[in-house]
Amino acid sequence: MNTSEARQLPLQGLKVLELGQLIAGPFATKLLGEFGADVIKIEPPGTGDPLRKWRMIEDGTSLWWHVQTRNKRSVALDLRSEEGQDLVRKLAAEADVVVENFRPGTLDNWGLGWEALSQLNPRLIMVHISGYGQTGPYRDKPGFGVIGEAMGGLRYLTGQPGEPSVRVGVSIGDSLSALYAVIGTLLALQERNRSGLGQEIDVALYESVFAMMESLLPEFDASGQIREPSGSALPGITPSNAYRCQGGDYVLIAGNGDSIFKRLMGVIGRDDLANDPALAHNDGRSQQAEMIDTAIQSWTAERPRDAILQALDDARVPAGYPYTAEDIAFDPHYLAREMIQTFTRPNGKPLKVPGVLPKLSATPGRIGDGGPTLGQHTDDVLDELGIDHETRAKLRQAGII
Repeated sequence: MNTSEARQLPLQGLKVLELGQLIAGPFATKLLGEFGADVIKIEPPGTGDPLRKWRMIEDGTSLWWHVQTRNKRSVALDLRSEEGQDLVRKLAAEADVVVENFRPGTLDNWGLGWEALSQLNPRLIMVHISGYGQTGPYRDKPGFGVIGEAMGGLRYLTGQPGEPSVRVGVSIGDSLSALYAVIGTLLALQERNRSGLGQEIDVALYESVFAMMESLLPEFDASGQIREPSGSALPGITPSNAYRCQGGDYVLIAGNGDSIFKRLMGVIGRDDLANDPALAHNDGRSQQAEMIDTAIQSWTAERPRDAILQALDDARVPAGYPYTAEDIAFDPHYLAREMIQTFTRPNGKPLKVPGVLPKLSATPGRIGDGGPTLGQHTDDVLDELGIDHETRAKLRQAGII
């Protein structure tokens, strides 16, 4: 990255210390790193972050790793040792942000909690990501993203009525928590600009999911109604469903806007429904959801997917189909918006990875490096702390770094 590029990154000069592994904490720091933050990732010597060995492995490294840890510097350091803890305190004293996703209390036991680090650095912002948060009766329980998705209400709604619930195919609870962690970090930085002081940010996996659950709670509170799983439909918002096409494909049609509904009914040849006053607004349509879905399904079942999509596009009715990874990789819109990026791995092979979000017009983020090797930057970072070569050699011999 050249100097002109560096000036265009909005978080340039921000130093972030990552004390965590796997998904939620590292995903949050990935986002900060894409916009210029210097992210120092602490990993256990010898093994590193377990994510290095998750899902598809090539040349000994997870392909996921090249997304989750881009733009980071890896320091292999034993957090359980006194010497390692002392080095972390030195790093935290110079950091702007610490992001951690250990079980609550773990860092306090190591002398690396908020009370200890904020005394060393009053401007420090410390982000905690955990299953249940830093307080409350469940505080000490272990929690992964899938448990947060269940407790947050999402898992109960996901699936077909009367069948076992299913999980979303990605770690959505972790990723939502990471987004809230980044939002909290930016808010705390803004406050620090005024007060000069840092603060703690407490993000719980289940709360991050629960915050996405729309009207789930007030509907129960007002009427005692428990929202149930509904398959591909969205109860109370009509029509919005998946419909089988000729040949067995599916299309997704969202015709729930009042004017959109009229256009959709015109496309499928049901002007009687388009002009029915009882169906003019969503509340009336939702009472007749099954009838409306049947009418749409009768039309789609006689036509191939591409013809359906073209007809709906022409009528300005939102429609699409479930994309596979292959669909995404070659879609012209993804490509035009630079959401498919390619970088060269250390083995010389190219690899497609997702682009950077959000898109800023004047100070866009960047891909940069595609994930460090374990301990790749240990000497560089410790040298910046003033740790001399002889001391580093002793630490390395003792397995501390």
